[in-house]
Amino acid sequence: MKIHREKHRLDVTVSDLSGSRFDDVNLSGSIYENVNMSGGTFHDINMSGWRVRNVNLAGLRIEDANLAGASLSGCQMDGMTIDGIEVGDLLKVWARQARSEDATAARPDVK
Repeated sequence: MKIHREKHRLDVTVSDLSGSRFDDVNLSGSIYENVNMSGGTFHDINMSGWRVRNVNLAGLRIEDANLAGASLSGCQMDGMTIDGIEVGDLLKVWARQARSEDATAARPDVK
């Protein structure tokens, strides 16, 4: 089925749209619940303001992205890397440095 230059609101439930292609499409404000998007490719996409909760992003690759203001909380990050560096290792170094700075600040005789 082809939809071209149309403006409709779709309510799609219990359907298989696998292999579909979306190009130059406005899906702003759409809601996705219980959706399988595995193996999908997203290129030149505006996802600003997205909220993602309870998702499986294992194996996700993000390249050339603007992550300004992005926030991760309560996430499993085993094996996650940023520019090839393990995030777990980065957090350990940061925590060690923060503890060291706190200890130095607590000792007035150290300058």
